[in-house]
Amino acid sequence: MTTTFVPSIPETAPFNAEQRAWLNGFLAGLFSQQATETPAPANISRRVAVLYASQSGTAEGLARKLAKELKAAGHTPALSTLVGYTPAALAAEEHALLIASTYGDGEAPEGVQPFYEQLCVEHFPKLEKLSYSLLALGDSHYEHFCRFGKDLDAKLKALGANCIHPRVDSDVDTGETFAGWVSGVLEHLAKPVQRKAPLPASVAPLTPHASNSTSVASKAAFTRDNPLLAPVVDRRDLNIAGSTKATIHLALRINGTGLTYEAGDACGVLPKNAENLVAEILQAIHCNGNEAVNCEKAGATTLHDALMRHLQITRLTRKTVGNYASRSQSAMLLELARPERREQLESYIYDRGLIDLLLEHPVTDLEPAELVPMLPRLTPRLYSISSSPSAHAGEVHATVGVIRYTSHNRERGGVCSTMFADRVKVSDELPIFIQPNIKFKIPKDAAQSMIMIGPGTGIAPFRGFLHERLALGHKGKNWLFFGERSSRTDFLYQGELDPMLKDGHLTRLDTAFSRDQKEKVYVQDRMLENAPMFWNWLESGASVYVCGDARKMAKDVDCTLRRIIQEQGCKSVEQACEYVDALKSSDRYHRDVY
Repeated sequence: MTTTFVPSIPETAPFNAEQRAWLNGFLAGLFSQQATETPAPANISRRVAVLYASQSGTAEGLARKLAKELKAAGHTPALSTLVGYTPAALAAEEHALLIASTYGDGEAPEGVQPFYEQLCVEHFPKLEKLSYSLLALGDSHYEHFCRFGKDLDAKLKALGANCIHPRVDSDVDTGETFAGWVSGVLEHLAKPVQRKAPLPASVAPLTPHASNSTSVASKAAFTRDNPLLAPVVDRRDLNIAGSTKATIHLALRINGTGLTYEAGDACGVLPKNAENLVAEILQAIHCNGNEAVNCEKAGATTLHDALMRHLQITRLTRKTVGNYASRSQSAMLLELARPERREQLESYIYDRGLIDLLLEHPVTDLEPAELVPMLPRLTPRLYSISSSPSAHAGEVHATVGVIRYTSHNRERGGVCSTMFADRVKVSDELPIFIQPNIKFKIPKDAAQSMIMIGPGTGIAPFRGFLHERLALGHKGKNWLFFGERSSRTDFLYQGELDPMLKDGHLTRLDTAFSRDQKEKVYVQDRMLENAPMFWNWLESGASVYVCGDARKMAKDVDCTLRRIIQEQGCKSVEQACEYVDALKSSDRYHRDVY
């Protein structure tokens, strides 16, 4: 073995401690490369790019956890969002770990699409130098589960990147899958390979590529696993008698708790299932509810508590049906569970819950300990916050549409919305936490104009925005598009909007009440009616905000926006698309859709 002398910076040299440490590390790395034989270090240390594509903040939060895990293992993480990131930067990396959320109808999160489109350019250089692994986030109740993560993984492989650990697809409950994925990638990174010594840690500090991320850490004290019990101080119906819809305004007290939020964030609520449904399930499996079970996260508890607070029972998943089919040996369920019958299985689970499965395919000797692992964890429900921390100090408000429907001769509804409507009263305490939404905030420039498009409960964040700007004294113009069924029964927050319109804080209010005339009218129709003014606001620097339904409304609004740009700006289809891309890149087009 050849020993190489490695010089060091003397204590008397004119450098401070940090500079001396950097130089000593640099010299050690430089001279270690000159050795003809170098023993494998006891602790492998690598620079690892930690890249995230986040919409609501979940992927970013997990990326920060991952960065801490890497740092604890002796690696040098370089944290960055994929918004504004370039394929060239990725090609320069040797190790990258990616966490990618799927947004809307199987798409990339807002702002990440340009990166993906550049990656898909045919002449883009190969990525043979890159070793990577990817965690895909999604919701299995949607048709295109984790599609963006899957597409990104496939593209990286096609460009020659080396997958060091198989992609993991995570449902909304990320805890177990995230931990398993991290364990796998850390195991690989610990293996010695022939490569140059890593640069000192100070060369690649843990800093975000670009974000307004300070709010994430400040809200971390209360989480889904450690929620705040907040008292309900107001609960009232927003629709007037005779409406075909039910919308609830909910206010919770948070003063003195340390829980903070910003206008545009979301409030997470941990719901409870309906007592009568739990009782029916217990009757179907011949249990009294006192049976001892072990539940993920909750640990040892009773079956009744597990069904009430910890397990999803109102909706079925493919995994639940598959496991139940194996236990019940139902010929119909076993047939549905076959891979080639996926479409039929989706149709079966679409409007059924656990009680349907138990009654339609009974198992007489089903044990609680068998049933509990079949059911997914009951996940929090997120609601766009409809209050302003400046105007509604000490409170957080939510605007909730109550979901009720009938299927298979059974009355059903949304777990959390029906809880608010039927089972929550003023003074009750609800377990909540804040989910930051760093990409949906009022303009930093107090003079900048805002165009807000929010039909139905999509008005929620815009109520908060308007109150926040008023409380802060912002002088920028505000234009709101709001739509619902009937102006008489469904004009949400009219008592607050009218005074704002009268005093000029709300510069313009355009409403679309679809059932007030023979031909249905929607917010996108009002946009077109006001196309010249809309274009003038855009050209004057206004930011556009959209909140509400992702599957139809948000798509129609986006198409209308592009049409207005094309027609009013005398642009081609391609030029209109470039204009929208410029709005996004300049932080002037924001969408909070679900």
